[in-house]
Amino acid sequence: MGSESDITATELRRLDGSPRTASLELRVEDGNGHEMPSLPPVDRGKDAWLFLAACFMLEGLVWGFGYSFGVFQSYYSNHPAFAGESNIAVIGTCALGIMYLDTPVIMYLHRRFPRPARYATIVGLLIMCLALALSSFSTTVTHLIVTQGIFYALGGSIAYSSCIIYLEEWFSARRGLAFGIMWSATGLSGVVLPVLLEWLLSTRGHETTLRVFACLVFALTAPLAYFVKPRLPVARWRKGAGAAPTRARPFSLRFVVERPFVMYQAFNVLEAVGFFLPGIYLPSYARSVLQAGPWPSVVAMMLVNVASVFGCVAMGSLIDRLEVTKCFLVSTVGATLGTFLLWGLSVNLPVLYLFCIVYGLFAGSYTSAWPGVMKEITKAPADGSDDERGNEHGNLADPSMVFAFLAMGRGIGNVVSGPLSEALAHAMPWKGQAFGGYGSGYGGLIAFTGATAAFGGGSYLWKRLGWL
Repeated sequence: MGSESDITATELRRLDGSPRTASLELRVEDGNGHEMPSLPPVDRGKDAWLFLAACFMLEGLVWGFGYSFGVFQSYYSNHPAFAGESNIAVIGTCALGIMYLDTPVIMYLHRRFPRPARYATIVGLLIMCLALALSSFSTTVTHLIVTQGIFYALGGSIAYSSCIIYLEEWFSARRGLAFGIMWSATGLSGVVLPVLLEWLLSTRGHETTLRVFACLVFALTAPLAYFVKPRLPVARWRKGAGAAPTRARPFSLRFVVERPFVMYQAFNVLEAVGFFLPGIYLPSYARSVLQAGPWPSVVAMMLVNVASVFGCVAMGSLIDRLEVTKCFLVSTVGATLGTFLLWGLSVNLPVLYLFCIVYGLFAGSYTSAWPGVMKEITKAPADGSDDERGNEHGNLADPSMVFAFLAMGRGIGNVVSGPLSEALAHAMPWKGQAFGGYGSGYGGLIAFTGATAAFGGGSYLWKRLGWL
């Protein structure tokens, strides 16, 4: 066999993981007529499940640490070296914001250079761990922004990109379920990591905590990085007969400006603007309004995270069976009613805890419907003809790039929600003039969260009206 195999488009389509071929172990020939090794099966087998287990661990540690920054923010705000600094929150904003916003760039490079991208996971992990280790030596908030914020986010994005791209190859009929299982890791880590980090910070300080976590991340993920690998051989596609091979399968970004994706993205951003607010304000709401202690206040967020684990898995299973806008509707109805009726009328901890469970189940599962959008945007024309987004290969919209721009939209919502929530929190509308949460000073936040949750399901209405 030559040093590089030129697999034709026809041969590669035989390996695309479609339901018709998902249960087969296929053998193909390269461009020189040599038989290639059999491919592992799709949706089943130890290779597929080891891949998903590795992705689950990466998801939990990469994103879970970013979502646990509130623990560090509280610590830094009271630490003599950083107390009084006004830009401590920027550390967490950079960590999460950059991981969301740089996803299109990272995914594009991964797709453009598939061979070196095979090592993206281990390279990203090394950058992450180095960033955490360097941050332990920080003496100013600026140092922390650069290391724990920017460098950590870049490493996390690089390490995580392979999970999204290769999952499309390993799972087909159960793809939505696989995404749901992987994304549920963030909810699980949202229960474990804050408790662990809080204990380490209070007993060992931030220097030791960051070094221990860097070692923990490497020890838990480096051995699994081997299993984050492509199922299909890296093919060199040709544009036409006699043409020179390209670096990777061709893809187009034209879908970004076409109406179907623009509509899905608009509702995605609107939902994201309000989604993050309960995570920021629920603990303070429990303390200041319901007079809860520190531990009962933390339990509120833990319940959201635990519920989101089950919500993500359930939504992942639904998206394999139902049309995508119906799945968004399920998430929207539960999150909207839960916010307006439970958080808005909560006058004691049990009702607030019930809201946390409902919100985690429904709002926390919203992104697990993204595989449906990815499928909708990348599907071939029903009659098999070329459409305006494709050429001789059909629709050139790439599922991983669809995910990348959806993630960027969520990042935009995350960034925008910060100043908006600050304004609503300081305005304190309806305080003392309404019942329950609406009259607590948090009424504006509650109403805004419920309204944005409702907008998140707008695609269902647009689909029924024939506009999507």
